[in-house]
Amino acid sequence: MPSFRSLLESGARLLFDGAMGTMLQLRGLGPGQNPEAFCLQRPDILEGIHAEYVLAGADVLTTNTFGGSSYKLPPGVEARDFNRRMAQSARKAAAAAGRPVFVAGSVGPSGKFLRPLGDAGFDELTAAFQEQIRGLLEGGVDLILAETQFDIAEARAIVIAARRECSLPIAVSMTYEDGVTLTGSDPAVCAATLANLGVDMIGMNCSAGPVEMRAAADELLAASPVPVLVEPNAGLPLLRDGGTVFPLGPEEFASLTAAFARSGAQAVGGCCGTSPAHIAALAGAVRDLARPEPRPRFRGVALSSRSRLLRIGPDYPLRIIGERINPTGKKQLGAELRAGEFSTALRFADEQFMNGVPALDVNVGAPMVDEEALLPDLVSRLCSLHPLPLSIDSSNMEAVEKALAVYPASPLVNSISGEEGRLERLGPLCRDHGAPFILLPLRGGALPVLARERIAVVEDMLLRMEALGVPRRLALVDALVLTVSANPEAAKECLDFIRYCDREIGLPTVCGLSNVSFGLPARELVNAAFLGLAAAAGLNACIANPANARFMETIDATNLLLGHDDGAGHFIARYSGYAPRGGAGAGAPVPDKGGAPGAAGSVAGSVAGPDTGSDIGAAADPLADPAAGAAAPALSGLLEQAVIAGRREAVEERIQKALDAGEEPFSIVRERLIPAITEVGAKYERKEYFLPQLIRSAESMQAAFALLKPLLEKDSRAQSRPLIVMATVEGDIHDIGKNIVNLMLGNHGFEVLDLGKDVPAAAIVKAAEESGAGLIGLSALMTTTMVRMRETVALLRQKNLPQRVLVGGAVVSEDFARSIGAHYAKDAVEAVRLAQRLL
Repeated sequence: MPSFRSLLESGARLLFDGAMGTMLQLRGLGPGQNPEAFCLQRPDILEGIHAEYVLAGADVLTTNTFGGSSYKLPPGVEARDFNRRMAQSARKAAAAAGRPVFVAGSVGPSGKFLRPLGDAGFDELTAAFQEQIRGLLEGGVDLILAETQFDIAEARAIVIAARRECSLPIAVSMTYEDGVTLTGSDPAVCAATLANLGVDMIGMNCSAGPVEMRAAADELLAASPVPVLVEPNAGLPLLRDGGTVFPLGPEEFASLTAAFARSGAQAVGGCCGTSPAHIAALAGAVRDLARPEPRPRFRGVALSSRSRLLRIGPDYPLRIIGERINPTGKKQLGAELRAGEFSTALRFADEQFMNGVPALDVNVGAPMVDEEALLPDLVSRLCSLHPLPLSIDSSNMEAVEKALAVYPASPLVNSISGEEGRLERLGPLCRDHGAPFILLPLRGGALPVLARERIAVVEDMLLRMEALGVPRRLALVDALVLTVSANPEAAKECLDFIRYCDREIGLPTVCGLSNVSFGLPARELVNAAFLGLAAAAGLNACIANPANARFMETIDATNLLLGHDDGAGHFIARYSGYAPRGGAGAGAPVPDKGGAPGAAGSVAGSVAGPDTGSDIGAAADPLADPAAGAAAPALSGLLEQAVIAGRREAVEERIQKALDAGEEPFSIVRERLIPAITEVGAKYERKEYFLPQLIRSAESMQAAFALLKPLLEKDSRAQSRPLIVMATVEGDIHDIGKNIVNLMLGNHGFEVLDLGKDVPAAAIVKAAEESGAGLIGLSALMTTTMVRMRETVALLRQKNLPQRVLVGGAVVSEDFARSIGAHYAKDAVEAVRLAQRLL
C-alpha cells in the first residue's frame, strides 16, 4: 500500500469523507448530546458511519476526535485513551475497504487563545495536543489533520506538537469568514506560515458552503506551495421541522465542490451537512479529472504576523526592516530595558510603523538586561500592538527560543552563524517553529574578507543544515558588509558575494550598511550609493532606520528602476510633489555621525549606525492608530487615541489627567470613552481591525471603567445599566465568541449576567426571569447544538415572558435566527449595536 505522503507527492487526487456530526444525529445522537461520549457508548454506530464513507468512495476517513483534547472532553474521559479508541474505529473500517484507505487523526481547536490574546500558555497548549496526538498514533492514523482552525497561532502549536511526537504527514485546514480567520489571517498569511512549518497539505473547511467559500479558496490556491484540501459545508444551515438542515443535495454539492478540484485542489471532501451520498456524488464528479498542475513556487523567504505577509526575494521589492529597537548607542532605551520598561521601545515601534516599514527588528541586548525574560515579553507586546512581522534579534539562544514560543506566526530569527553549536541548536528550532533566519557567514575569530571565504562558510553551513533537516527555504543570507576605509576592495567583495547568493545558490540576501562608510565623511551618501549597487547585484533586504530620508528615497528609486514598482505607482504617489532642498531631497535625512554598528547576533543590525542624539526624536503621536497606517484616527483626543490604539497604560494615565483637570466621570464615559470604543467597532467592521485589536481596545476600556467605577457609583446621576443574560446553549462547550461579546457589551454600558457554557434552556429562562434582564444572548458553535436556541425561545413564549433573544455563532445564520423568532448578530460589534437598539 502506498503511503499517504507518496500519493500527495505524486499529485494523485484524494477524496476525504464528509460530516460526522450530521451522520451521528441521523443515527441517534440527541440534541445537545456530547458526540464524543455517544461514540464511546456506541462504537458500532461510529464504525458503521466510517464504513459508509468507504463505500461512498472516500480515500481518507477522519477520526471522530475533533473535540478530543483535554480541553473539550467530558469529565472522566481521558484524552489519550479516547483518541486511541476513535482512531481504531476508523482504522478498522479502512482495513476492511479492500483498497488503500487512509485515516486522518482530527485535531480541532482547543477553545483557548494563546497569550496575550487569551490566557493559554504555549507549553500548556502544545502539551495538551501532544497527549491527544499520542492517542491518535496508538490508534494507527496515517496523518494528522488539524481542522476548522480559526487562529494561525493555535494551528502552529498543533503542528509543533505533532512534530514532537511523529514524522507522519500533517495537514492543516483553516476556517474563514469574509476571507479571514477569526483572528484576522487571510489565506495567503496562513499558507505562507504553514508552508514555513513544513506541513504537507493546507486546506480550508466549514463556516460556508461551496459558493460562499469560492473567493477564499481561490486565494488559497494561488498562495499555497503545497497540495490544497477544500471541504465546504452543504450550504448554510436552516431550521426545518425543529431540526437543522443544510440545503445542498448530493448532486448540487458535488457539482459545486468539484469546481475546486478543477481549479487545482488536489483533495476535496465535505464538512457540515454532508453525508455518504454527498461524497459518492463528489467521487463521481472528480473521478476522471486529470492530476492538478504543480503548486506555485515562491523564491525567497516569507515572514508573517497574524494579519500580514512579507516576502523577501528576487521577485519582490527591496525590503527594509526597521532597526530602531536596539539599545546599541541608545542610553535611554538601554536604561529602560534594564528597569524592565518598554516605553521607548514601543515608541520606536510606533514611529517606524508610521514611517512605513513592513517589519521590525527587536533587540534588547544590553548590559544587565535579562534577555530571556525581556525579549519574549517585548515580542508579545509588539505582536498585540502592531500587525507587522518581527525579526527576533539576539545572540542569546535561550531568549530566542522563548521569544519563538510567544510569536503567533513566522518571525525572522537574527541570526545563525557558523560558530560551534549555534546552527545545531537554532537550526532545528527555526525548522520546527517555521521561522526563517539570517544565515551569517561567520565562524572562528576572523572576519571572512573575501567573497570566496564567505562562500566557503555558507556552503559548509548549507551542508550542515541539510544534515539537520533544516530547509534552505528558511535561509536569508547576511551579505556581511565591511568598511571600505580599511579595505578598498570590501564593497566589491560584498557585491560579488551577493551575486553568488542570487545567481549560484538561489538564496536571498540581507545586510546592514553602515559598516561600509565607517570612518568616512558624508556617510549617508556612501551608504545610499552602496545600497543601489547592492540592489542591482541582487540584494533583497536591509535592516535600517526608516527615518533617514535619503535612504528611503534610494530604496524607492531603486525599486522603480529594477522593475519592482508596477506602473511606478508607489514612486509617483510618494514623490509627485517632490521638491529637492539643497540637493538633499525632500524631507530632512537623519544625520549619520556614529560609530560602528552593533546589533547583537548579526552584522545585519544597523544601517544608519547607532543614534548619537536624543532617543526621543520627533515623530507622529505613537498612539495615532497604528493599525490604520499613516491615516489619522477619527477621534483626535489623546484619551480617545489611547483607547483606539489599545494602550492600557496610556488610557489609565490620561483618565487620571482628565480627572485632575476637573472633567466629570460621566462626561468622560459618554463623550470620550464610548465614542472611542464605537470607532474601534467601526474599524473592525471595515476590516481595519481584527479580533486581536478589538480585544486589546476592549481591555483598555475595562481598565478605564475600573478607575471610574467608584466615582460613577457616588454620582447622584448613577442609574442601573441594562442587563443582558448570556449563555452557550446546552451540549455546547465553546464560549470564545460569547466571552468576546460579553467584553464588548460591558464596554458599552451593559451589565452582563454570564451563565457560562452548556446551559439548559430552563436555566437560561429562569435566570432572565429572576434578574429582570431585557435581553438574552445565546451562542452555539455546533450544528448539533444550535437547535437548543429554539428551545429557549419557545420556553420564553410559553411562559409569556417579554425578553428578546439575540443569537450568534459560527453555524448560525440570519435565516436560522428569523425562523426561531430571534435576532441575529454575526459578530461582537453587531451584537452591541443590536442590543442598543433592542433595549
